[in-house]
Amino acid sequence: MGRDKISIATPITDDVIKGLECGDAVSLSGVIYTARDAAHARLVEMLSRGEPMPFDFAGSAVYYAGPSPTRPGAAIGAIGPTTSGRMDAYSPTLIALGLKVMIGKGLRNEAVKRAIAEYRGLYLVATGGAAALISRSVKSSEIIAFPDLGTEAIRRLEVADFPAIVAIDRQGRDIYD
Repeated sequence: MGRDKISIATPITDDVIKGLECGDAVSLSGVIYTARDAAHARLVEMLSRGEPMPFDFAGSAVYYAGPSPTRPGAAIGAIGPTTSGRMDAYSPTLIALGLKVMIGKGLRNEAVKRAIAEYRGLYLVATGGAAALISRSVKSSEIIAFPDLGTEAIRRLEVADFPAIVAIDRQGRDIYD
């Protein structure tokens, strides 16, 4: 299962997704956004009120992470993945809006797997415990929404060669099964 590392870039297109399979190692570059459960809850509340989103979900990637404080001269502090299941209640709604890639760690529920398959998305896993190493992939970081959430604010990150593995592919195949 899995092939040699495949380089992909945001925004993620359906053609890119078609070329990836469960177990593939990827190297992701481009713009990604951080958001954890508190931010996800706010996004879904904003949607229910018809408010505009802080970024365009079409072809986007969201990394479930909250960075530690930034050390001098760095773009960001250590930024490891958080448990993805905490976003499961919100993810199908955001996937339906065009969210193509979610990055985190751990299992996803059946509703998320169905939404990934229906809307042709991907779930990538990043290596837990490698937060300092992952931070080297981040070239810039800017808070774009919910600054009151501190480390859980939504950030726009520019990344280069962010390492991850396809855990759930467009057909709903799950590396954990």
